Amino acid sequence: MGLGDFLSSKAEQDVLVKKRQATEWDVANHRSEEQKELIRHYEALGMENHDATMAVNMFAKYKNILVEQRMGSNKEMVPADGEVQPWKNGLVTFVSFMLFGSAPLLAIVVLIPFTNNDSVKFMGSCIVTALVLALLGVAKARIASNNYVSSVAVTLFNGIVAAAAAYSLGWSLQTTSSIKIPPFSSHAVLLLEWNIQ
Repeated sequence: MGLGDFLSSKAEQDVLVKKRQATEWDVANHRSEEQKELIRHYEALGMENHDATMAVNMFAKYKNILVEQRMGSNKEMVPADGEVQPWKNGLVTFVSFMLFGSAPLLAIVVLIPFTNNDSVKFMGSCIVTALVLALLGVAKARIASNNYVSSVAVTLFNGIVAAAAAYSLGWSLQTTSSIKIPPFSSHAVLLLEWNIQ
């Protein structure tokens, strides 16, 4: 998961760098056409032609601002230099997966001395998973300034769907093939799968 996040962030950064280079070339070699495109963009947003022309003429004095405005008009994000750091994204994903993904498994480990009943261990693990998902939903709502209840509900729903898919796959493999899955292997997959969300 961490490596996947690193690679996707790196690819996204590379694409943006290439698009920025192409826009810089367009601004350097076809400045008047780029200015006209930007004026049309502002007019489409409701700005009067006179105001749009005046704003674009002001931006045209500064190449970097004109490039950023053109990229923004194409709905392309323009990260500041050094803003996107793929290795940090990958590391955060890896650490999050290890911490949050281990919580349901720790519930099983904690219950081992108290019960031999797999169903009790599984239910305990499901409860811990739901609590961790709810905490993630609260954290997401707080960071994004969203409604807490809907954020928790969506996070729990995503986790339930992912867990059900993982559990169904493990159960299907066990019942339709000669593969014998140890009791908690499919449970472990189920309990870790929610973190992909």
